[in-house]
Amino acid sequence: MKGYNLISQADVILHDHLIPIELLQLAKTQAEIISVGKFASQHTMLQDQINELLTQKARENKIVLRLKGGDPFLFGRGGEEAEACFEAGIDFEVVPGVTSAIATPSYAGIPPTHRDFTSNVAIVTGHRRDDKELEIPNAGTIIFLMGVANIQKIINSLLKANWSPKTKIAAVENGTFYKQRVITGTLENFVETIQKANLGTPAIFIVGKVVEFHEKLNWFEKKTKNPCSRHSSGKIHTPRYYSTSANR
Repeated sequence: MKGYNLISQADVILHDHLIPIELLQLAKTQAEIISVGKFASQHTMLQDQINELLTQKARENKIVLRLKGGDPFLFGRGGEEAEACFEAGIDFEVVPGVTSAIATPSYAGIPPTHRDFTSNVAIVTGHRRDDKELEIPNAGTIIFLMGVANIQKIINSLLKANWSPKTKIAAVENGTFYKQRVITGTLENFVETIQKANLGTPAIFIVGKVVEFHEKLNWFEKKTKNPCSRHSSGKIHTPRYYSTSANR
């Protein structure tokens, strides 16, 4: 409700490229809507330019909304943008969101924590600045965001951190959308698996024993296969599923 109210009140909306059009349609007709989305190795605007645009529009005495996918403070550069506002003397507020690191596993039927397997979870960016090494935390479940291009590096880092090659891993492509796809396997063969499956972006990786729950708890896949479950267009959309399990 807070997000809805802000979208409908904003004079200027700076949005990421993954923002659904349905949200942007909530804006008032005279609102200025600007895409500042970033793709892998391709940015609509550099981060410094986004920061400058935010403060520039705010100085024009306008209500400026920075609309992000997920949570603005989790790998979303929200902290940097809020800091830019602070340094420019501009008042701001932050509305928390639901990060894809939590929403996407839920739609894949993979609980990040489970008291029989792990009581802790770590969220790691798969894309480090200036080719820095990936830091592998000590956690029962690790979720990697923005890592499709670096999956080999991610797996090498996990193996170097003494994770077993037999460890379960899942990739969830287009999580929470009707075209969601779940690909499962183990660390020892996963690069080849996703290459054969032609994994695209956006996607997250989930590593740990909890990946086994996908077989039991993949409620979204079952729901979208139900003829009563339809997209707004009226068409039935069934997500693709790919597994390396020997019994499939």
